[in-house]
Amino acid sequence: MDNEITRELLPDCLAEAVSDYRWQEIFTGCSTARVFRLWKSDGSCLYLKMSHHAPDRLLLHEKLRLGWLQGQLPVPRVEMFIEDEGLDFLLLSAIQGIVASDESFKEDVPKLIEQLAIGIRMIHTLPINRCPFDATLSTKIELARERVIRGLVDENDFDKSRIGRTAADLFIELLETVPDNEDLVFTHGDYCLPNILLADWRLSGIIDWGRAGVADRYQDIALVARSVESNFGSEWVSVLFEACDIKPDHAKIRFYTLLDEFF
Repeated sequence: MDNEITRELLPDCLAEAVSDYRWQEIFTGCSTARVFRLWKSDGSCLYLKMSHHAPDRLLLHEKLRLGWLQGQLPVPRVEMFIEDEGLDFLLLSAIQGIVASDESFKEDVPKLIEQLAIGIRMIHTLPINRCPFDATLSTKIELARERVIRGLVDENDFDKSRIGRTAADLFIELLETVPDNEDLVFTHGDYCLPNILLADWRLSGIIDWGRAGVADRYQDIALVARSVESNFGSEWVSVLFEACDIKPDHAKIRFYTLLDEFF
């Protein structure tokens, strides 16, 4: 589906709002939505996400979470959200910066890791007593079960060590390795390098909040550790743990990377 056909799918009010923008589809990251960068010659920029009404309704969830997060963290502003004929459209403000997975950050990985740690502390220190978003284990495991039953788990996208296994097989392993406690904080839910933006080597924003909610802090620690290893090498994971001032719980790291396979 090219950009011109995509424009034809826009509801009238959204089409009018972005009529004088140029479009570029963005393929960085693992979003299930189509993502477009929209810009004009005067330098103004927006991002548009578009998704079918999948059972998880991630764009609706992201819209709700971004509303709650405004003024608390450096996140995009929701400019428009529309549900139209089986499609969700989420129009977002832009945040200055480049994604932390960019090759340029290999020049000084420790400096980047310091910013990743700053970001995770910012997220995890938000108060959770009035947070309406539940991502605790009981909730996530039931969502994973439902996705297995519905055939929504992409078995071709498993981590390399799990390629060839089935979602049903992995779900049995998931149930056998559930941690016996949760250290609950507010979590991003997909805290990996393509979702973290830096400008002049400083954290400038965090994007893709559709899975955010109250969960064990290792929901984020596990995924950012995996992302650092994938982008820069395993030798940097211990540097990340030191920057986060944690003694890693490797059992939880294995569990939460396994849980991520279902989403």
